[in-house]
Amino acid sequence: MQTIQANNYPIHFNEEAYLALNTHLQNNSYSSIFIIVDTNTNEFCLPNFLPLLETDVAIEIIEFEAGEENKNIETCVQIWNVLTELGADRKSLVINLGGGVVTDLGGFVASTFKRGIDFIHIPTTLLSMVDASVGGKNGVDLGNLKNQIGVINVPLMVLIDTQYLETVPQTEMRSGLAEMLKHGLIYDKTYWNQFLDLAAIDYADFDALIYRSVEIKNEIVTQDPTEKNIRKALNFGHTLGHAIESYFLETSEKTTLLHGEAIAVGMILESFIAMEKGLLNQADYIEIKSCIQSIYETIVFDEKDIDPILALLIHDKKNEYGTIQFALIEGIGAIKINQAVENELILEAFEDYKS
Repeated sequence: MQTIQANNYPIHFNEEAYLALNTHLQNNSYSSIFIIVDTNTNEFCLPNFLPLLETDVAIEIIEFEAGEENKNIETCVQIWNVLTELGADRKSLVINLGGGVVTDLGGFVASTFKRGIDFIHIPTTLLSMVDASVGGKNGVDLGNLKNQIGVINVPLMVLIDTQYLETVPQTEMRSGLAEMLKHGLIYDKTYWNQFLDLAAIDYADFDALIYRSVEIKNEIVTQDPTEKNIRKALNFGHTLGHAIESYFLETSEKTTLLHGEAIAVGMILESFIAMEKGLLNQADYIEIKSCIQSIYETIVFDEKDIDPILALLIHDKKNEYGTIQFALIEGIGAIKINQAVENELILEAFEDYKS
């Protein structure tokens, strides 16, 4: 697969990724290398990665506990302290080896340590390959509020090795698949159509689907790196999806949802809203709802859940002047940003989802 050129950094794939990494290490005099992992990637991915690294520079491994609940400023402080204790300086390199939590948090740590040191992303989950590691967004959650603290700062490179997916549970694969579905819905109807019959997908060709997903996200981000305009399209399903994810994260009697599970619900809800606003026809809505519900379990919402979820919408990062802004699909494969939606319509969407 050919390298994809993003804004000021390349995205390399499979064998080419390690050639590019080792060439970079040979051509740059780093004082030290720090590999940030979580407990999962330390066990399942690091043993495969380390033998591929060709360098005489001292390497230190920094591990933190896996899970979205650890994607917070407290974990960052711990890692900044470890970097300081181990003598990291402005000529150090950080390599983030892991899923979206690792790349989001590790990129933020590197971007802020000593006002910024070099970092490289090596995503190991489907979600981080097609979404989290691409686009330069780095950050952490503020309590249960998703990605409230962060910066937009690009890595030196992103290295995508799809062999790491062999270490990923099926639930995590489905979580990443949600972002791929989103890319089709907002940008490429032909790509979306490939997912209408998952049983027919030849998984030998799954690399090509991943590649196209990365390509779509990069094409959007390249037009609008700082999310002033068309990059907001990537938030389809996320306005309600993030609120649902945050609510389930903070509510003890609820089972925490994976990111993609929440976004899948968000895409159905926001597709219903698009239909009601005349942007999407009923046949396309039924197709979207049927496809997503064939992949993801239906989430149960009680009456008492809805108001707290609506209250969380005010924290969505797209909001301007107190108005909640949605990115809604305009047919399959197109998007309309900055759409105001009244609460009554959101409530109707939840009722339809539950029906």
